[in-house]
Amino acid sequence: MAVLRILFTRLRTEEKLLKDAAERLGIPCELQLVSDTVFGGEPFCSQDDVVLARCVSHNQNEAVAQMLETQGIRVVNSSHVMGVCGNKLTTSCVLEQAGVPQPKYLVAFTQEGALDAVERLGYPAVCKPVSGSWGRLLAKLNDRESAEAVFEHKAMLGAIHNTFYIQEFVDKGSFDVRAFVVDGEPLCAIARTSQHWITNTARGGSASNMPLDDEVSELLRSVHRAIGGEFLAVDLFKSNGRWLVNEVNDGGEFRNSIAPTGKDIPGAVVEAAWNKRR
Repeated sequence: MAVLRILFTRLRTEEKLLKDAAERLGIPCELQLVSDTVFGGEPFCSQDDVVLARCVSHNQNEAVAQMLETQGIRVVNSSHVMGVCGNKLTTSCVLEQAGVPQPKYLVAFTQEGALDAVERLGYPAVCKPVSGSWGRLLAKLNDRESAEAVFEHKAMLGAIHNTFYIQEFVDKGSFDVRAFVVDGEPLCAIARTSQHWITNTARGGSASNMPLDDEVSELLRSVHRAIGGEFLAVDLFKSNGRWLVNEVNDGGEFRNSIAPTGKDIPGAVVEAAWNKRR
């Protein structure tokens, strides 16, 4: 009998909610801690099973997906989608090729190049690590002195931080939007409000329901057409009356979005995953 396997390295509220939703919907489901698992060689599970990969580390999650896909096992999301979403530069390039509106961005590989990039975009600007979540290691660059200090620190953090991803600072007011797309269709969204320019709920932002109108829904569908995937969390800004896609997450946390939206997000996710079984 096929089983939906939810893989995790740290059992968060999301994974518990996904398991509860599967049981409620009558979907055979197992939670599996994979921290000490060796992948490769013997098949991990039946090819009839579906794996919902929820490892906290994005690099580990992508590696797990790649190893299981080599055994013909269906993983949600696929390693390809994880690879696109796990690198902000890759995401930006894919969205740009698809014509999806997003903030302006430039990339450099030296401190001098990064200074040139931020001055082309204009102050303030935002420096982001190409990989990361929860709003960590974001830096708002208000002037040349702050930019020089940030770039000098990043240059000492290792090779991955020497790809300087510089994004224009978008005046989005006091809120942005986190929207969820399941199986290519917009499900719901929250407005995240904070007095700080970083509005992530993990950083203290408050959440309220954000109704999805036709404009936002079509924008979200365009993101899915560009990236694919069974479950995407998309961050949006509205600036000068125009919606922009800021980031796309392939394994988004959703516990703070269920109550405000009234949507069964975990139920929609496990159904989407289960429908991918052979």
